[in-house]
Amino acid sequence: MKRIHFGVFAVVLLAIVAFLLLFSIHPRLQLTENATPAPQAAAVMPVGKVVQIKPPLGLPPVPIPADNPPTAETIALGRKLYYDPILSADGTISCASCHSPDTGFTDRHPVSLGVGGKKGTRHSPTVINSAYNDLQFWDGRAPSLEEQAKGPIANPVEMATTHADAVKRLQANPAYVAEFRQAWGTDQITIDLVVKSIGSFERTVVSGDSPFDRFYYGHDRKALSASAQRGLKLFMDPKKGNCEVCHTIGKHYALFTDNKFHNLGVGADVDGNLNDLGRFTQTKNEADTGAFKTPTLRNVAQRAPYMHDGSFPTLQDALAHYIGGGNQNPHLDKEMHALDFLTFDERDDLLAFLESLTGPQRDNLGPPAGNKNTAGGE
Repeated sequence: MKRIHFGVFAVVLLAIVAFLLLFSIHPRLQLTENATPAPQAAAVMPVGKVVQIKPPLGLPPVPIPADNPPTAETIALGRKLYYDPILSADGTISCASCHSPDTGFTDRHPVSLGVGGKKGTRHSPTVINSAYNDLQFWDGRAPSLEEQAKGPIANPVEMATTHADAVKRLQANPAYVAEFRQAWGTDQITIDLVVKSIGSFERTVVSGDSPFDRFYYGHDRKALSASAQRGLKLFMDPKKGNCEVCHTIGKHYALFTDNKFHNLGVGADVDGNLNDLGRFTQTKNEADTGAFKTPTLRNVAQRAPYMHDGSFPTLQDALAHYIGGGNQNPHLDKEMHALDFLTFDERDDLLAFLESLTGPQRDNLGPPAGNKNTAGGE
């Protein structure tokens, strides 16, 4: 009898072991295999009424991400955050410190200054029409305005804090808690809601309706001076300025950027060595060595100094770089060639055209009442 009992026990034990092995190899055979997986947490959406950001003459509709439609509340909150140095470690640097409306939404430093006066490595790119950029930053390392906004907060030479600490300061501020609740329907502030709000405000920083736009798209023949009209022809002439090859002008709108990256020879020494590898740092593609994003030319006359390193103090200096064909290096863009055949009058006409690209600043882009607008970081 004992042998029989032992045999039955052994058979049962082997059956259990076999089942457990099958269970571990095929997890779908679990008893809960018909249960549906837990749903992913949905992104927090604005609770207010979605508003339309109307583009000015000369611009297409503003691209809007599906997970961050703008509302009056999120735009107002983003505007307040943009001008508030609360996001920096010591309360001295805001987004506007390096991207001020007074200077074409950039700053006057060749490279921007952050907390404690620390120097960055590049000039602040303009926020103007950044909503139309395929990629953000000079090297394209951020895919969206929201991701771009995260960068300076945690950068040790810019706002020099952490996302967690920035959120803690906001969470400890009753006014901000109330405004996030009104805009997003939650008392729990997160870095994603912070940058979504800033992104919504930045999408309103659009510039068009310039003398060029009124002439070219509005068909007002008197909107552009005779000199600027000649400059426009030079700008678009592939045998002369050939500027439009990168700073594009379309049939219905003009972004004045091809959203691509080009090596213009900026920062190259006499031996062709580059002091900044640009887009290559992100792609590791040799063809991207020393290439930087084509900036829009909108409001360019307001945005001195120029180029990614702020090496040209005036617009005339920047134009002179193109006239010279750029600094030679192994990766110089094929479209760069000397324009020294242009007469001095033609160069003046090009400058007159570039100055005609300044549009009026829209309402509600400056600091709201009670915000400090400090100077400093990238």
